[in-house]
Amino acid sequence: MDPIEAAACWERNAEAWTKLSRAGYDVYRDSFNTPAFLDFLPDVEGLAGLDIGCGEGANTRLVARRGAGMTAIDVSETFVRLAEEEKSREPLGIEYTVADACDLPFDDARFDFAVAFMSLMDVPTPERAIAEAFRVLKPGGFLQFSICHPCFDTPHRVNLRDDAGTTYAIEVGRYFERIDGRIMRWLFASAPDEVKQGMNLFEVPRFTRTISEWVNMLIEAGFAIERLSEPRPDDETVKAYPAVQDAQVAAYFLHVRARKPA
Repeated sequence: MDPIEAAACWERNAEAWTKLSRAGYDVYRDSFNTPAFLDFLPDVEGLAGLDIGCGEGANTRLVARRGAGMTAIDVSETFVRLAEEEKSREPLGIEYTVADACDLPFDDARFDFAVAFMSLMDVPTPERAIAEAFRVLKPGGFLQFSICHPCFDTPHRVNLRDDAGTTYAIEVGRYFERIDGRIMRWLFASAPDEVKQGMNLFEVPRFTRTISEWVNMLIEAGFAIERLSEPRPDDETVKAYPAVQDAQVAAYFLHVRARKPA
């Protein structure tokens, strides 16, 4: 799949994705994935940051509230428009731009740090996006990103559940199979049927890479890997959000922080 086709998918997804996520139905994101990402994030107060693949800006706003001067990009004009509309309700000084992560419209060494919340695995050529992030970072700056965990978000994956419906294992397979743009169609499972009624399914292009491929992309771009994290919901979170119990059994997400040498 080429970048134009992938961008068109996200443009079609934008309205429904924003409506459902703002209504609280992206429970894996809200309950533990984004909170863990922010706990993992170094102090960014007073720094210039870039959010790569910002969607409707929810996570960009969270980083901006920590005192960073944020710029954000997304390939979807609708996502950017919806993010812009939030500026009147909460002015945080964020600058949003429609742009491709693989061709950032910024000068070299522009930003102190870059973040990418669950976006790089949706880019047809993530190695180009990582190289572009490296280019626009100042020496000593860092890139922090989250992706679906390559080891457990495999082409074959089955939740194995007991009679009570509790996940006790994740069956995975075809780890080394390269997928480049297969369309996955779904909506947030936590949204009730009456809310989803009349909505088109998301069309999410899937691109799979192994752990070694992700690591080598960073190394080849010039980054030094600084820290990794695999967030897991605690029992209190699962009590509040029972749907995320399966993420206690295997790591659903991988968080990476890499730094451009000073």
